[in-house]
Amino acid sequence: MSAHQITFRILRFKPGRIDPPRYQDFAVSLAPDMTVLDGLEQIRLDQDSSLMYRRCCHHASCGTCACTVNGTAALACTTRIADLEGEVVTLEPLDNHACIGDLVVDMRSFFREMDARWSNVLPCKDATPDRTPQGVDQLMRLENCIECGCCVAVCPVTSSGVAFMGPAVLAAVSNEMRNRPAHRKILAQIAAQPNGVAMCRRHLACSRVCPSKVYPARHIADLQRAGRLPNQSGMAPPTSKKKSLD
Repeated sequence: MSAHQITFRILRFKPGRIDPPRYQDFAVSLAPDMTVLDGLEQIRLDQDSSLMYRRCCHHASCGTCACTVNGTAALACTTRIADLEGEVVTLEPLDNHACIGDLVVDMRSFFREMDARWSNVLPCKDATPDRTPQGVDQLMRLENCIECGCCVAVCPVTSSGVAFMGPAVLAAVSNEMRNRPAHRKILAQIAAQPNGVAMCRRHLACSRVCPSKVYPARHIADLQRAGRLPNQSGMAPPTSKKKSLD
C-alpha cells in the first residue's frame, strides 16, 4: 500500500445512466487512521459529487454505511484502510439487496419481517448508582443490532433466492422472547414458520461479519431449541406477526 495514495475501485450503477453496472477507479489521498468512509467522502467532495452511498453517525451506531469491502460485508465508517491488504479497495453494494444506485441498496425487504412494536431498548445491566443521574430510576440502552444488513448480505440461504426470514429478523425474535417472556410461545411459533429457523444451514457467516457482535447464529440456535418446547397454548402458528402480539 502506498504511503500517500490508494485506489478506490467502486462498482457504479445508476438506472438509465450508468447501466449496466461498471467499476470506476478513484485515487484517494491517505491520512493516518483513515476509514473507507473517509475515502468515500473525499471522492464525493473532490472528484465526483454524484457518488451515491449512505452515512450518518460515522461511529458504527446507525449501520447505514454498510457495503461490500474487498468482498466482505462491513461498515465503511469503521473499516480502516490501513487494515486492508493491497493498494486497491474494491467497493460494491451489499449482496442480497436490490441496488438503488452505486453503494445504496433498498432495505425494504430487510425490514419487511420486522414488527415495529418489538423492543429496541433494554435495561442497562451494568448501571451503577454513581452512573445514574439523579431522578432517573433506571438507565436504558439500545439493542446491539444496528440493522445494517451485513448478516443478510452474506447469508448463503438468502443468496439462494428462497424466501428466508433472515438472520437479523430471527435474532430480533430471539431477543424479543427474552424481553417479553409472556409472549415466548407465540414468538417461537413465528420463528417456526416455513421461512424461519428451519431454513438456516448453520453457515455462521452472519455472526462472523456482524459489526455489533450480535452473533445471529447463536440466536437462531436458541430459537431452534425453543421450538422443541411443547405447545401448551394449543394455538396454531400465526399468519401475521402483528396480530399474534395483540
